[in-house]
Parts: sequence; structure tokens; C-alpha cells
Amino acid sequence: KTANSKMADEEDSYPLHECVFSGDVRKLSALIRINDVSKRDKHGNTALHLAVMLGRKECVHLLLAHGAPVKVKNNAGWSPLAEAISYGDRQTISSLVRKLKQQAREQMEERRPNLVAALHQMGDFYMELKWDFQSWVPLVSRILPSDICRIHKRGCSIRLDTTLVDFNDMRWERGDITFLLNGEVKPSQSLAVMDNKACLFQRVRYEETEMEIEDEVDILMSSDILAAQMSTKSITFTRAQTGWIFREDRKELVGTFQSEFYIINGMLLESRKRREHLSEEDLQKNKAIMESLTKGNTHGLDTNGEPVRRLSLTPPPESHVTWDEYISAPVGDPPTLGREMVHKETSKAFKATVAMSPDFP
Repeated sequence: KTANSKMADEEDSYPLHECVFSGDVRKLSALIRINDVSKRDKHGNTALHLAVMLGRKECVHLLLAHGAPVKVKNNAGWSPLAEAISYGDRQTISSLVRKLKQQAREQMEERRPNLVAALHQMGDFYMELKWDFQSWVPLVSRILPSDICRIHKRGCSIRLDTTLVDFNDMRWERGDITFLLNGEVKPSQSLAVMDNKACLFQRVRYEETEMEIEDEVDILMSSDILAAQMSTKSITFTRAQTGWIFREDRKELVGTFQSEFYIINGMLLESRKRREHLSEEDLQKNKAIMESLTKGNTHGLDTNGEPVRRLSLTPPPESHVTWDEYISAPVGDPPTLGREMVHKETSKAFKATVAMSPDFP
């Protein structure tokens, strides 16, 4: 085949994407019934990604109505919701947040029978999980949390006991809190939180109120867009050693289980943040909030009365990139379709120690 015919084949294989690019809602409505709305192009973008980036609101609503996935990420690691926050249209962001929550509930319901079956097959157990954060900075070390979580598993139910309740005035408040997951009952009643000191309990709701969703949209529109992943490409396991002169593999009792210890090297936490949608005022306000929180002061962060909702941003300049230019761009270097990106990338290496026992259920 000639280069032109290959390009034509590649273009024809993404009919929904091309409809979005041209803004042809009528054609998109006809093709959406016979094409995969979750299909990703060579840059990893779904048709929903493109609709959001280009500000095609009618296309966005049509794709969402036909179940276009909101959580899926493109090759650069960004979801349609992240791109919607960058573009800054409040109505679009709200629509994606609602659909994301609906899809998350549906996916959990699909997986629920398998999870319940797996819990039944697993033996009952009790375990304690001790965790803490440490720092070389003395003032920071004082406020870093630590706790011992006690986990009970019986049948398909799990109970987790913890003591951390709140953080105030540079101190963590302790209590006696239990999270109880009952796999035998319907989802709306399966998760409860108990305050054992106050003898109170509350069931966790699975659906937010309208005000809670709008509050979440405000937070998204006024915060950095974050994406993080733990890279395990170069991960290695080595046996942990003990002894000064005569070295041997480390073995210890963890609870009642004889365990072998391994050191995990090569774990890399890669994080990226975008802030092209934030004004200088937003950045200064976020910095002040973080400084207030690190000092243990949560007073003054809440507003009284009716909340002031964030307005939509002025749309970015209209893209003049054509479909041919977009689909023929090299992988890893797609043209900018929405707001010009302002981003920062960081990575941090971690080393972990894990104990494993063949006798643990």
C-alpha cells in the first residue's frame, strides 16, 4: 500500500474521533450505535478525550449518554476529566464527575460477586498493621501520623479498627473508630463507620448530594490536576539478610506465622501536576491553605453561608489542527488541542520490606 492509502485506513478506523473533530453531531449520533465508544487512537485518546479538549459540548453529552468511559487515560496519563478541568467549562466538569461516580458504582457491582466469593474462600484471620511516617526534619516528625490498624476477617466481612480521628493544633486526635464491611448485604448497607467511645454508628452513603458534587467540582477547578503512578518496571526482590559477620536469610515470627523477609528495590513513584487552569490568585490561595494545614490550623478554611461557586474559564483559543494533522502526528508528540499545558513532573524512589509466609491464609 502507498503511504496515502495507509493514512486513509488509519483515519477510517476512528470514525467517532473524526466526527468529534469536525463537530458533526448528527453523524456521531448515527455511528455511535455501531462503534466502540471506548476505543483509543494512536495517542491513547478516546472520542471523549477529544470532545473535551476541543470544547465540543454536544459531543461530550452524547458520548456520556452512550457510556463513554471517564476514567480511561491517554498515552500521557490524563483522563477526560483531567482535560475537562484544564479546559475549564463547569457544566462539562460536573457531567463527567457524575458519570465517573455512576461508572465506578456499576464496575464495583460487577466485581462484587467475585470479591465476595474470594473472601469466602479465604480463611478467617486477625492481623495487626503498624504504620508510620518518618522525616529527618524535627518539626515535621512531630506531626507525622502513626497507628496500629487491627483487621478482623470472618466469612465475607471485614472489620478494621483504628485510633486516628482528626488533626488539629499540630496534634492528631485519637479515638476508637471501626470500619465494618459486610459482604452479605446490599451495597447501600454494606459499609458502616462506628465510634466505639460514643456508641454511635453511621452507614456510608453511595450517592452524594447535589451540593457535595458541586463542592467537589469547585475543588477540582481550583486545585492542581494530579496524576500519580507507581512504576514497577525495574522492580527487584532480594532476600533480606541478618547478622553482622555470618550473614543469613532473615526469618521472623509475624504474629503466629513464621515469615521470610524480602527487600523490594526499584519502586518509583512518578507524579505529575498541571496548573494551566489556575490563576496567580488561585496559586497564592492554595499555598496559604497548605501552610495553614501544616501548622495544624484548620480554622478559617470553611466559608459561612452560601458557597461561592467557581465560574467557567474563558475557553482556550480555538484549535486549528486538522484531523489529518492530528492522526498523522508521531506517537508521543500529539498536537495541542486545548489549553496550553503548564506541568511539572517529579519522581521518588522507594525501598520496601515485605514479610511473606506460606502458612498465612
